[in-house]
Amino acid sequence: MKQSNQMWGGRFAEGPDAVMEAINASIGFDRRMAREDIEGSRAHAAMLAATGIVSDSDAQAIREGLLTVLSEIEGGTFEFSAALEDIHMNVEARLKEIVGEPAGRLHTGRSRNDQVATDFRLWVRGRIDLLDGLLAGLLGALVSQAEAGADWPMAGFTHLQVAQPVTWGHHMLAYAEMFARDRSRLADARARMNECPLGAAALAGTSFPIDRAMTAEALGFDRPCANSLDAVSDRDFALEFLSAASICAMHLSRLAEELVIWSTAQFRFVTLPDRWTTGSSIMPQKRNPDAAELLRAKVGRIFGANVALLTVMKGLPLAYSKDMQEDKEQVFDAADALELALRAMTGMVREMEANREPMREAAARGFSTATDLADWLVRELGLPFREAHHVTGALVAMAEAKGCDLPDLSLADMQGVHEGIDDGVFAVLGVENSVASRRCLGGTAPDQVRAQAALWRERLA
Repeated sequence: MKQSNQMWGGRFAEGPDAVMEAINASIGFDRRMAREDIEGSRAHAAMLAATGIVSDSDAQAIREGLLTVLSEIEGGTFEFSAALEDIHMNVEARLKEIVGEPAGRLHTGRSRNDQVATDFRLWVRGRIDLLDGLLAGLLGALVSQAEAGADWPMAGFTHLQVAQPVTWGHHMLAYAEMFARDRSRLADARARMNECPLGAAALAGTSFPIDRAMTAEALGFDRPCANSLDAVSDRDFALEFLSAASICAMHLSRLAEELVIWSTAQFRFVTLPDRWTTGSSIMPQKRNPDAAELLRAKVGRIFGANVALLTVMKGLPLAYSKDMQEDKEQVFDAADALELALRAMTGMVREMEANREPMREAAARGFSTATDLADWLVRELGLPFREAHHVTGALVAMAEAKGCDLPDLSLADMQGVHEGIDDGVFAVLGVENSVASRRCLGGTAPDQVRAQAALWRERLA
């Protein structure tokens, strides 16, 4: 007869089937929460002593023994057991071997349900702090690019068609806005999740006179969770993290897509260094933007994790269900993918070389200053914008027929469409003049870009 689990098996006459043991065990992945589990247990033991529930000597033995367990785990000498199911039981079993009978008092006033909820919140909170630092690094790299190219004209696109000239710096700061919102979303999620489930026990709280505020404060939480049922069954914090991670990953993918396009021979807007590209096994001339492409693909894993956990949680009644064991792998994988993607993108942005002349050439093509011409007709000749739009469209059609761009049309050509046009129009048709004129707040004018970059430096400082 297979022996039942020594940690919970008093009710059972025999142990689980091998397949049941395999599907039930989570130690293969939740061992990543070892530090958080031990941190939570040390705080719980200190509280049990402070409230007189266990003796000071037992609590001291438990707390010191837990540090020994942690050193073994971090030193790689700890032997994890699938039979003990999860990180909580593995730690407790080893603690018993180290300190003996006092280890059995550690679980007083708590359950694995509130224990895992606490561990998981601590882990996600820590990962948010890590990702926030990485996002700050990416923002710094974007601002450096913006400062360097504040007055470098480049083609601005809509529908991936040349629309109007912008500046390289302005384009870089557009992504700074996106990633700053990602930091804000993660900060919001962190603030909401910063409540401590410990002490909610299995689902109803505990009859022991515990001090939940003490453990919450010891673990850096703002307060204990207010409802024991919600405390053990809530995974909103994980879903919020995955949601914020998904939006951040989407932003990373958009920038990765642009790097892939910009590094082509057709665009030549950027050159990615050797460190972030690979070659071809058959075509010696190739420089493939594999880091950007792989980053773009990683996003699918993060989106998938978000949908997977939503699906796990959507049909669960209160309170805890074993389905929730499927929460951690999704979050761990998404967090790893996002961390890797942020590190890769920061490296590429920091080290890529923006090619000023090809960007300017592209900005000057595709009738990109047509809107400037229409604005000039309104401002100088007093035309209604719709009429100015029509006149400009006719001039674009003429230039297209002649195989030239708007600045290449003669004054006579232009006056043939509208006699009021004079040679002052040519002052607005150059790309430098175009970008310099966009001085409104949030515009692409170099002075605006420099001012915004300076503000970003202050924020990041």
